[in-house]
Amino acid sequence: FGSSTDIWSTFESARQLSSMATPMRSSRAKASPILTSLVCGFLLYFGVPMAFSTLAGHPKTSQQRRQFSVARRGESATAEKTETAEGAEGEEFEFQAEVGRVMDIIINSLYSNKDVFLRELVSNAADACDKKRFLALTNSDAPPEPMKLRINTDKDARTLTIEDNGVGMLKEELKENLGRIARSGTANFVKELGSGDADVSLIGQFGVGFYSAFLVANKVDVYSRSFKEESDGKTWFWSSTGHSYKIVEAPKEDFFGEQSGTKIVLHLREEAQEYLDTGKLSDLLKKYSEFITFPIELFNEKVQYDQVPDESAPPPKEGEKQKMKSVPRSVYEWDIMNKMKPIWLRNPDVVNQSEYTEFYKTTFKAFDEPMTVTHFKVEGQIEFRALVFIPSTMPFELTRDMFSPEGRAMRLYVKRVFINDKFEDLVPRWLTFVRGVVDSEDLPLNVGREILQKSRTLKIIRKRVVRKVLDTIDDLRESNPDKFESFWTSYGKYFKVGLVEDLDYKDELKRFVRFWSSKSGDNQTSLDEYISRMKEGQDKIYFVTGEGKRAAEIAPAMEKMRLKDYEVLYMVDPLDEICSQSIVDYEGKKLVDINKAGLDLEKSEEEKKELEDTIKEYETLATWLKKQLGERVQKVQVSDRLVESMATLVQGEWGMSPMMQRYMKSQTTSGAQDSAFAIGSRNQAILEINPTHSVIKALKNLMETSPDSSETEDMVMMVYETAALIGGYTIEDPGDFAKRVTKLMEFQADSGSAPGTQDAEIVG
Repeated sequence: FGSSTDIWSTFESARQLSSMATPMRSSRAKASPILTSLVCGFLLYFGVPMAFSTLAGHPKTSQQRRQFSVARRGESATAEKTETAEGAEGEEFEFQAEVGRVMDIIINSLYSNKDVFLRELVSNAADACDKKRFLALTNSDAPPEPMKLRINTDKDARTLTIEDNGVGMLKEELKENLGRIARSGTANFVKELGSGDADVSLIGQFGVGFYSAFLVANKVDVYSRSFKEESDGKTWFWSSTGHSYKIVEAPKEDFFGEQSGTKIVLHLREEAQEYLDTGKLSDLLKKYSEFITFPIELFNEKVQYDQVPDESAPPPKEGEKQKMKSVPRSVYEWDIMNKMKPIWLRNPDVVNQSEYTEFYKTTFKAFDEPMTVTHFKVEGQIEFRALVFIPSTMPFELTRDMFSPEGRAMRLYVKRVFINDKFEDLVPRWLTFVRGVVDSEDLPLNVGREILQKSRTLKIIRKRVVRKVLDTIDDLRESNPDKFESFWTSYGKYFKVGLVEDLDYKDELKRFVRFWSSKSGDNQTSLDEYISRMKEGQDKIYFVTGEGKRAAEIAPAMEKMRLKDYEVLYMVDPLDEICSQSIVDYEGKKLVDINKAGLDLEKSEEEKKELEDTIKEYETLATWLKKQLGERVQKVQVSDRLVESMATLVQGEWGMSPMMQRYMKSQTTSGAQDSAFAIGSRNQAILEINPTHSVIKALKNLMETSPDSSETEDMVMMVYETAALIGGYTIEDPGDFAKRVTKLMEFQADSGSAPGTQDAEIVG
């Protein structure tokens, strides 16, 4: 890098080049973002913090204070004062910069939109008021005047003015604070005072906030009168177009504050005319600066209606009044933009539920009542306050996409200055549904206040917020079970997703997840509740998968579980099954899928001996069935989990349930992938037969007497397809299955009578 002047010249050339785009620019559209980034990079190179900072001092005597002046000045008065200040002989200075800091700013802190300039200047003006209040309390017996900020526009002169009656600056402070790069006046202020405790509520450490003004202005003028004793009531004028800056005394400049203040006049670029619209400014102030400590006043145009005689009306008759009409009239007045108070700064003991509800509905544009409110303050290694709500109903933005970025509403503030409400690292993804505010006192931000650094402070904030939310849900579960059931119905899926993808909270979330079960009735049950009902000697948690509660209830594997009186959890959607794979075990008890091969239920020695004999007896049938079914199944074996059903399809230990297979198949996009997936899923299936069922016994007899007949072949396929259907699988050819069922019914009809009927008795 060369000198500062050379860099500013390069920046100005780049900006002019951008403004000279021709109608052919559309053919080079891809270059626009690159050029924009280059311009912003050079711009931020010369960013410095808003210089509303001074060292310790105290106010002048009353004789040296100026009287209150009119805040809105006409165009001619503004032009006259500016011309007087610029016409006087002043000193011109070059900007100073440390290349290392500037590079860091360019790499990490490019502003994503121009609107942030107003947030930066307003927050720095509030910072100046904070400093004045602190200095007055520590160095003077007299309290400072009431402090506030005023914002005014002049459409004819194309200027935007931001003024405060804060601490102000001396000439040397203007030079020091506005002439250096990446220097924080607030940081130096706190450092030199030797403090840093919570009593000094200063923003600070934000870097180049002041020079964000050049995002929208091609010239910036600053008038400032210092609060310090040695200022002698002098007002100084600082002006820059970016190349260099000038400082000169401006004795005729008026401020609305009597003691001190700073006024920034932005000469807006042609493309930034939207910031002359008070409606636009009002929206930005309410978005970014709604909770600033000091009043923010916007000089706004309003329409009033005056009652005047209606000259077009006929003259009134004797005794009647003159007919009147309403005539609109434009008036200008100061409107306060930040009437909402930061409720999270108050002690939770003095805030009632109606206040929380009003804040929730107003801030988050909600129509429902909050289900829970979590309000707390953290002190110690870091300091922050938080106010978190759980909505009673699912936020509309999340009804179609449970992780929609538009559905995030955790608002991050730093010293009451709004930073972002879509910040992903403030709370984990599985808490997307919560709404709230986190206001940090010492969260490190980069120079643009937009990209939060990966810091230890942020990790602590995230951990504490999650801990408090989980504690609140715990309290809800214990104190109001009905309300907790409503909560789980709305947001239970988020916790299951968190259990799967958030390793930091995996063990913590296990105790929250709930499932339907064979003994929970109309309510879902937690793993702790399941364990409390386990039979003596039971060391496993059993579950079964199915598409819906009813499908899980009628699963063939449930027959033996009901017989032995084991409770079984129902995993009724793919997320439940994925969740079960993530849980693995709980309180030392392993989760077992009763539809998987290798199910080991407790048996007596006699039962084990009987099963071994049965397996040997039906070994030939199992081998023959595998040959008949071919690649449809992995193998055929005798089952000990069936009681009433003749057969069932189960998966190997690492196989997927039919519900999960369909879900995974729906995620594929290629026909070849579908085909490969279908073959793989069929190979995993294991056909288990019930040797005590009459159909299996009949099939064994047919294998021994007529293994090649069409009737035997139909029966083999009927056994397989029936097991597939009841197990939730999709059969390959429904048409063939229908033909076999029809053939069976025809055979029954040809046998002479339908099942369950008898010939009528003739009474003679």
